[in-house]
Amino acid sequence: MPSVRAGGAELAYDVSGEGPDVLLLHAGVTDRRSWRPLVEHLGLGYRCTTYDRRGFGETTYVPEPHDPVADALAVLDAVDAADAIVVGASNGGRWTIELALAHPDRVAALVLIAAGTRGGPPDDPTRFSPSVQALWAAYEAAEAAGDPAELNGVEAHAWLDGWAAEEGRVRGPVRDLFLDMNAIALAAPEPGPEADRPPAWDLVHEIDVPTLVLCGDLDVVCLAASEHFAASIPGARHEVLHGTGHLPHLEPHPRCLEAISLFLVDVTT
Repeated sequence: MPSVRAGGAELAYDVSGEGPDVLLLHAGVTDRRSWRPLVEHLGLGYRCTTYDRRGFGETTYVPEPHDPVADALAVLDAVDAADAIVVGASNGGRWTIELALAHPDRVAALVLIAAGTRGGPPDDPTRFSPSVQALWAAYEAAEAAGDPAELNGVEAHAWLDGWAAEEGRVRGPVRDLFLDMNAIALAAPEPGPEADRPPAWDLVHEIDVPTLVLCGDLDVVCLAASEHFAASIPGARHEVLHGTGHLPHLEPHPRCLEAISLFLVDVTT
């Protein structure tokens, strides 16, 4: 397993394929293994780099002030990538956006999957259906109880099945993998304070690279943010994926894989 030193961390990463560089930043409930279906779908025509951020997967670290954008740059430097198409899911999408704003020369294009970022409107669960509000309350109760196993189960419902889906919609090896990845994250020590960057919600209009914005229609809590990014980033393409949740690349949702593949062809030819 290769790794790159970044401050007090050893960031575990994988590289596969040859061709245009693609850097993939995972969600806050998964790790680099979540990208396997997409990497396999893209085949050997791209050089795909996945890595575990601090607090996830096989990355080791000491708690310290750190900058996830600098960590992403360290990975790009480790694989000698001058720039890359950067794909970010959920919280990984936040750092994808921050990377594009802070270092536009290192980002050739963006794919945002149910991305979030700081500075947006406050959460308001009352705007959702009663079933989503009930899941929201269960989520908060599990967090307050401090029971990692209970929280992992609730997060599997919210972030894998989908906020607007029945629990257990996604089963089998995919669910087992989610629970394993998230259990590692829930048990990990806090990695330390993150760099204080300006909230990006009102800055995304400055992004000047081809961008694809995706969100599952069952991921109702993230639809508004995806709509904001699609409307604010000049020329961004936007697609709502039917019948999938927060992690369509993990399920894997066929249209998610197809949409990303077609976008990559467009921006590299």
